[in-house]
Amino acid sequence: MLIRPFESSDEPHVVALWERCGLTRPWNDPVKDIARKQQVRPDLFLVGVVAGEIVAVTMAGYDGHRGWVYYVGVDPAHQRHGYGRAIMAEVERLLRAAGCPKINLQVRTSNAAVVAFYKSLGYAMDDVVSLGKRLEQDGPGSGSVQ
Repeated sequence: MLIRPFESSDEPHVVALWERCGLTRPWNDPVKDIARKQQVRPDLFLVGVVAGEIVAVTMAGYDGHRGWVYYVGVDPAHQRHGYGRAIMAEVERLLRAAGCPKINLQVRTSNAAVVAFYKSLGYAMDDVVSLGKRLEQDGPGSGSVQ
């Protein structure tokens, strides 16, 4: 798998992959999320390509204190080939090179398979409560803070 930075022509393919992975939500417009990411550290928005097809994606950020990883997805038709591990290893490498001391990510509690995946990569559950406050209303149902 070739891992490279996101390019604007990737947008429809990335959104479709996120949809196939069940990562999109009505209150988060993925097109707006992509546009926002392109304004801040676009080098931390990666796609994994096999035979010309985007099969993996991750979006990350670093604020000087913690790194965050979002929207990690591997096309269901291409799972169990190590692509998720590979794209996570690359984003971890980039964050480490930027001086990042710790990476955080969030997984829905109902997604036991993904929790197990991250545990296999060395991630552990932190004793914290995740809180959020929506500053932009992206779509229907966006009154919910999720």
